[in-house]
Amino acid sequence: MNALTITRHLTTATAALASQNLSPDAIARAVWTTIGEPGDTQAGALINAVGAADALTLLCQGDGNAAGLDLTNLRGRVLPRVADSGIVTAVHAAEKVDAVLITSEHPHWPTGFADLGSSAPHALWARGNTALLVAPKSIAVVGARAATGYGEHVCMDIVGGLVGRGHTIVSGAAYGIDGMAHRAALASDGQTVAFLAGGVDRFYPTGHDALLTRIVTDGVVASEMPCGSAPTKWRFLMRNRLIAAGSNATLVVEAGWRSGSLNVAGHAKALGRPLGAVPGPVTSPTSAGCHRLIKEYGARIITDTADAAEL
Repeated sequence: MNALTITRHLTTATAALASQNLSPDAIARAVWTTIGEPGDTQAGALINAVGAADALTLLCQGDGNAAGLDLTNLRGRVLPRVADSGIVTAVHAAEKVDAVLITSEHPHWPTGFADLGSSAPHALWARGNTALLVAPKSIAVVGARAATGYGEHVCMDIVGGLVGRGHTIVSGAAYGIDGMAHRAALASDGQTVAFLAGGVDRFYPTGHDALLTRIVTDGVVASEMPCGSAPTKWRFLMRNRLIAAGSNATLVVEAGWRSGSLNVAGHAKALGRPLGAVPGPVTSPTSAGCHRLIKEYGARIITDTADAAEL
């Protein structure tokens, strides 16, 4: 492996993304999205130290250390992907669905991502109204996939009220509370953002194809993964940090004791974002996670739109 491989990929990416008039750093970040995994702090630290383009070059050099960092493990993870980089396929797939690349140079880059430090995404691929990624009033609304009628009803009421107050609703497009949050926002003629764990050209879950298609039209769908990428368990967990960092506050409407939405809440708390949870019946296992957030995470009790807006 040598710098010629990287040069070839950068040249290919530059030609493929020419219509977007991107800087060399942004082009390099597009390549990084195809060869790395979300939340890789070693890659993030290297990019922060020398820039995305130089980081790619240093990656291909044989020295064990570069920029004061030990790159042995990073090279082992990333170099095999560089050799088989899918940058051409990813960029062409993005062109087919009108996905745009957004980096920290772009006016629609969420400033909250800076709080993620070296685990911040290299870039976002997005479809729709990308200005919503920097909406001044945004709140993440997440919860159980196996939502109850109670949870969906509360979610619909609170989201409808938040939209009426000018809030943009951020979520992950999963079944249950996530899907209801998006639907309630759209039904109220509001704005919504969906962060995916896979490429924005491969809607997941497939049962939300129609919902995500509408979000592309009336909102925005974004991912740090390139087009063509499939979601994985790790990517779902890492996607959750984008939901938390890309919004001003997080509300968990309904969640089981081990619900994935608690992972979003954990990121929100770690980032110092306001966190709220809707209480439910003490006999309901789908509200056990919310009660846990209130008792162990210091989440505020949210019972209506006014409570949520105060977050």
